[in-house]
Amino acid sequence: MAVWARHAARWGCLLSTARAAAELPRRLGVAACPARACPGLARRAVLPAGREAPLCGLQGHRRLSARSCSPPDCAKDAALSAPESNLPSVQQEQAKPEILPDLNAKILDEDWDDIPPSSALEVISEEEAVQIIAEPLLPIQSSTLRDYVDHSETLTKLVHLGVDLSQVEKRQKAGQLLLTLDFEKDVKKILLFLMDVGVEDNQLGPFLTKNPYILGEDLEALETRVAYLKSKKFGKSEIAQMVSRAPYLLLFSVERLDNRLGFFKNELGLSVKKTKDLVIRLPRLLTGKIEPVKENLQVCQIELGFQRNEIQQIVCKTPKILTASKKRLKQTFDYLHNIMGIPHHMLTRFPQVFNSKLLRIRERHMFLAFLGRAQYDPAQPSYISLDQLVSLPDEVFCTEIAKASMQDFENFLKTL
Repeated sequence: MAVWARHAARWGCLLSTARAAAELPRRLGVAACPARACPGLARRAVLPAGREAPLCGLQGHRRLSARSCSPPDCAKDAALSAPESNLPSVQQEQAKPEILPDLNAKILDEDWDDIPPSSALEVISEEEAVQIIAEPLLPIQSSTLRDYVDHSETLTKLVHLGVDLSQVEKRQKAGQLLLTLDFEKDVKKILLFLMDVGVEDNQLGPFLTKNPYILGEDLEALETRVAYLKSKKFGKSEIAQMVSRAPYLLLFSVERLDNRLGFFKNELGLSVKKTKDLVIRLPRLLTGKIEPVKENLQVCQIELGFQRNEIQQIVCKTPKILTASKKRLKQTFDYLHNIMGIPHHMLTRFPQVFNSKLLRIRERHMFLAFLGRAQYDPAQPSYISLDQLVSLPDEVFCTEIAKASMQDFENFLKTL
């Protein structure tokens, strides 16, 4: 519709130009020239009205203004009364047929870039309407990051890396953070940094799922924290292991990391090497809360009755005891020490028993006691270590430790 309107405007412009050309001689003071003085113009004026009429008048005007209607010629022609055969040669030349340009061809050849864009209010057909592909609108507000994936290059590439957005959006303000980040400018450099630290390619997705906040950290600050760990003689592989197992580690400042290492060294009376070994085996000791650790140390010393040096040995062999549930810790100790009769020094030697389920310990001990084989004193024959009691699979435990069949063990459990 916009194109036909443009064509109509062009035709109107051409008609106006032709009328102006026809009146131009009178305005220039040559109105005294009779029609017979300018027979070419007179003949063109009587052409039937049609498509070519405006252009004929306009070309007649160009010839009149150039040669035939100058003031001296008009005066001379007015004095002559010769017949039409005696007209000057210039008039005969004007009478020759001319080839007019095809306006349709001109319109088709014009540059389509000059055509103004269609208006938003322009009426279109149903066929044109169904061919319009509308881009999905960006949600103003949503409770899930899934609605923004198609609009965000950052989210799309993080999904390709294996990031679970359904877990990320559960973390406070993590979704808003990701939507503000540019992948090339903000995210890419952090990914390269993590790979340089030692995080494997296939672990980037799970790592960022647990700790998306690292993408908003300053790269220089992250490099400073890694440099601090290196200054404490942690090797590259050890740092990689710590960062992978404790994704929040590099979010903590150098001051906090230093204070936490100092706490374990002083509170437990450990050497520098043993302190390093402790946090390498359980790096979340550097990132978790310190209050539960202090409470468990007090439980071990005051309620369970372990000496300071025994606590050191237990913690170095089984660091998880520092973050275990206090209730579970006390229940397990009570059954081992008071029911099974295991002394403190034996528990110190096999502290991994505290990581086992109490139900498993009770079932196996009762089965051994039923068979008369519950012997945990290394000085007595048929000694059974606590490690064998809790770590072996059921089949191996039955055949090698209890000297019974698996069916016997299952039948016994039914009686409990």
